[in-house]
This record gives sequence, C-alpha cells and structure tokens, in this order.
Amino acid sequence: MRTVSGAELRSVLHHRMLVERLRQTFRAGVEAPPAHYHRVETYGASDAALLLAPAWQINQAIGLRIDTVFPDNAGGDLPRTQGVYLLVDGKTGVPQVLMDSSATLGRRSGAASSALAASYLARPDADRMLVVGTGPLALELVEAHTAVRPLRHVLVWGRDPQKARKLAARFHRPKFRIEATADLEGAVRGADIVVCATASHSPLIRGDWLQPGQHLDLLGGVTPEMREVDDECIRRARVFVDCRDRTPAEAGDIAQPVASGVLTTADIAGDLFELGRGERAGRRFYDQITLFKSVGTALADLCAARLATEMVLHNDSIR
Repeated sequence: MRTVSGAELRSVLHHRMLVERLRQTFRAGVEAPPAHYHRVETYGASDAALLLAPAWQINQAIGLRIDTVFPDNAGGDLPRTQGVYLLVDGKTGVPQVLMDSSATLGRRSGAASSALAASYLARPDADRMLVVGTGPLALELVEAHTAVRPLRHVLVWGRDPQKARKLAARFHRPKFRIEATADLEGAVRGADIVVCATASHSPLIRGDWLQPGQHLDLLGGVTPEMREVDDECIRRARVFVDCRDRTPAEAGDIAQPVASGVLTTADIAGDLFELGRGERAGRRFYDQITLFKSVGTALADLCAARLATEMVLHNDSIR
C-alpha cells in the first residue's frame, strides 16, 4: 500500500485539474452515507471527537476519511484536526493508498468545491476577491479561485490584523495583488467575490453592505449554531448549497434562516449536483447577488483522493 505525504499531495493536486474533476464527479454522483461522529473522552479540558466519512463509486473506488479533533491541541504545537484518508480498490477491496487528509486533501478539496461553485455563480469578469478569515484554508481558497476567475486584486481580513498581514505576505504572484485590510465593510462593498472561512458564531457580513452582482461563498459555520452572514444577506441573494440533503440542517447560515422563516428549503435554488448536471441554472443575470453555502461532502474527498492517486502512480511509473 502506497503512503502519500502532504507535500506529495500538494505537488500533484493542482486546483484547475481538481475543479474540473469535481465537476465531472458531481455530474456522475457517488454513494456517500452520513458521516459518523463519535465523542472521545480525554483527561484534558475538552473531550475529543472522531470523524469517519465514507464514500464510494460502484466497482471503482471506496474511500474513508478518518479525522480526529482534539480542541486542547490549540494551546500547543499540534493542530486541532488531524487525519488520514484510505483509498481502496472498488473491485477487489485491496487498500491502495493512505494519505494525509485534514492538512492537505480536505483543504484542497474544500477550496476546489468553492471554486467550482464560483464557476457557476460568480460573474465571468469577477477580478476582486475578499477572503474573510486567516486560517489554513484561506491560502487554498485564493489559489483555487484563480483557477476559475481572472483575479487581479485580493484582500484578506481577519480578527487579528497581524495574521491577515502575514497571510498576504506569503503570496508572491505576478498575476494579482494581495493585501491585508482592517476595513471589513469597505472590503465587502468593493469585492466581486466574498469568501468566508471562519469559526464565527455571529454574523460578520451584513446584507446592507452587498452590491449588485456579487457572489458570497461561505465555507465556515459548519454547525447549526454558527453564522457568517446575517439574514439580510439571505434575503437579498439567490441561495445555493453543496448538498441539499445535509447543508440546510447542518449549517447555521441556512438552518437558522429556515427555522425563523426567512428562507424555506424550496427557496434554495440548487446544489452542486444539480448545477453540474445542468438541472438548475447558476447566475441568471449580471446584477444578481448569489450565495453558496458549503458544509463539505465526502464526494469531494473521494474525488481528490482518486485524482491524487492517479497522479502519484503515474509519477512512480515514469521514475
């Protein structure tokens, strides 16, 4: 069984290629039962969690993401979330590859799903992006969106301005300028695409800041208690999700407006499966405000793992 490190994954999983493979996979669909969450007692201040997320394509491949979440790691040198991804041959059941999941595969597949949504929902000429949040996913999001839209100017906002400046300083790209900003409202008003990847429990983005033609992309807020945008954003936007069967129940930015009557599940214009198959239209006109909410899907992890395996095995064969 081949073991693939995070560094090797980063070298073979290019965003443009992954976005297009995801587009094909959402069209075809996969079997992805609900993930299993288990509480794990510890002797620390907080209990841990174990996540098991399976997915498979019949007679092709089976994948299992295994993640642990140890909140107490935040006070030390270890990340809170760590994990591996196991890819198994779908015909024989033989394990093929074990790879880094949370640090590389999960972030890259999440960013690619975000970029895939933007390819349907953001204006074709969108060239100004705001990233709200300074976590590890922020770097992946900037790279992924450059694969689908002609970005020229990127702003980064975070609660800690120093972290935002450090993140912006890590990019040296001749094709676009990236800077940190402390003015969240002004940055939202001036952006074509607003991407949020935070752990906020209260709205950061206000609907009265939004401008015609903008696209909002929400990747944080993955529990019913979390919010990144207020109800006015939901009212003003045409709303899309990654998965109709999970996102309205799991994501606070959708679940809370549904509970209060601001939004109904029938108001959700489509998900990535419907967009990929052409069953629902994406952006309908230039001045429309669109919003995409993602909680993540095992389909994206399986797709990324299969693509990475193909690339790694191909590289092995030519050495």
